[in-house]
Parts: sequence; C-alpha cells; structure tokens
Amino acid sequence: MTGKEKTDIMKKKIVICIAVIVALVLLIPIPMRLKDGGSVVYQAVLYSVKDVHSLNPDMESGAPYKEGIVIKILGVKIFDNVHDAYA
Repeated sequence: MTGKEKTDIMKKKIVICIAVIVALVLLIPIPMRLKDGGSVVYQAVLYSVKDVHSLNPDMESGAPYKEGIVIKILGVKIFDNVHDAYA
C-alpha cells in the first residue's frame, strides 16, 4: 500500500465515525416527565413520542383522564390516539 491509499482509508474511517456520532445524536431520545398527571415525552432532534396520561381539563365528558400516544417526526404529527379514559 502506498501512503496515499493509507490516508484515503483513514479519511473514510473518520467520515464513518463522524456519521455514526451524528446519527446517534439525532436519534437517541431524552425522556422528560411532565407534571400533568403522568405523561412522558421522549424527545430527540428528529422525532418525539409523547406517552399521554394526563388529567382531563374538559370535565364535561365525564372522563377523569386522557390516555394515548402522540408521535411526531420532524414536527409533523404522524400518529395520535389520545382518548378519554375512565377509571
């Protein structure tokens, strides 16, 4: 192997390592607990998942809680099944 081939291989390894680090930063979520009755938000840079378990502010429905999951990718709501839950 020549010196140029060795430097090309090293550059490829460095680029791959940087790509892996960036992917980890963008995809690993940080859990945050909300003080609304038990909801948890898993927030990453590219997406967020909210596990909803909160007190229902609309007591006219008679349900004391709201439960479900909300998924957002790049800030766009993809999935939302939050519903009233009866104890």
